[in-house]
Amino acid sequence: MRDPRVESFAALLTGYSLGLREGQVVRIDAEESARPLVTELYRAALRRGALPYVQLRPAGLDEILLREGSEEQLAFISEGERVQTEQFDAWITLWSSSNTRALTRADPERRRIQLSAHYRMVNRRWERISAGELAWCGTLFPTNAHAQDAEMSLSEYEDFVFGACHVNRDQDPIEHWEAVSTELTARARALEGVRELRIVGPDTDLRVVVDGRPWLPSDGRHNMPDGEIFTSPVETGTEGEIYFAFPSIFQGREVEDVRLRFSEGRVVHAEASSGQDYLRALIGTDEGSAVLGEVAFGLNYEIDRFTRDILFDEKIGGTMHLALGGGFDEAGTRNKSDLHWDLICDLRRDGEVYADGELVWRAGSFITEPAMSGTGA
Repeated sequence: MRDPRVESFAALLTGYSLGLREGQVVRIDAEESARPLVTELYRAALRRGALPYVQLRPAGLDEILLREGSEEQLAFISEGERVQTEQFDAWITLWSSSNTRALTRADPERRRIQLSAHYRMVNRRWERISAGELAWCGTLFPTNAHAQDAEMSLSEYEDFVFGACHVNRDQDPIEHWEAVSTELTARARALEGVRELRIVGPDTDLRVVVDGRPWLPSDGRHNMPDGEIFTSPVETGTEGEIYFAFPSIFQGREVEDVRLRFSEGRVVHAEASSGQDYLRALIGTDEGSAVLGEVAFGLNYEIDRFTRDILFDEKIGGTMHLALGGGFDEAGTRNKSDLHWDLICDLRRDGEVYADGELVWRAGSFITEPAMSGTGA
């Protein structure tokens, strides 16, 4: 029996997020575990007159490659992948997995080689996204593995995911996300002209220069669910220390209690209570991987719990996240890297953020409301 929430989800993604039009070629990337949503996305794309192409992967291929592949094989990108990256009009990535911990014991250096090649293609797609040549959205279909990470039953997790996306039967998801877009756009405009942020919290006192960098709303076009505002910091302008209380599961491996110290924009010390070798390997990916590519406020207060999935966790209302590695062209970045790794700082209880010395955020909320105008991004 088809779940009407999945049908509504597919309609939201192909309509609001991607805006698919007749004749556009759209690729749908997913593991086998996301098949129900893949099917509905295929149907929804056809209904909009688009030309869908499905890339459905069996689980376990990465484990085989990392265990048995040569360095050349780890870094291999097919010619078909390159051509599609350059020519397709739209792309949907489903990050669902049947085993979110499958790569926990993978060799950090071999994983770094594989990820470097992968992110070169991701970065090229982001160049096309920034130029308005490619529509892309990443999301997740609920599976038992993700439900277990979130410490929920599958039914509870489905309710959580579909509720966060506003695709339940009594909801108009497009109306909701258009309203979110308007609010986030106003909040981003309120930060225009800020030269420096100072982030203060448990074991955290970090200064981040954002002078001249535009703030942008993340309103459901590139992620679903969504709910943040972000920019790319000035590359040489990060100083101080920060503690990330939430664990980070990055590409199948978990790192806990990350502490970073920055000087002149670069990480000069990194430690973690678990996954420290992986942490340091990722920071050493390339010249740009020790530099911040993003600083962002999580503003989706409907996401109020940690689920061990960055799609949801980076939007938790009252948190901030910072990303090591490549930044965003539309946010003025000059930092290029094969890495983009989001880490979450929980500021909901004791956190404060100052903009050019003025307190603007306390205990997980901005202290003033933004001026609302316009119709959103």
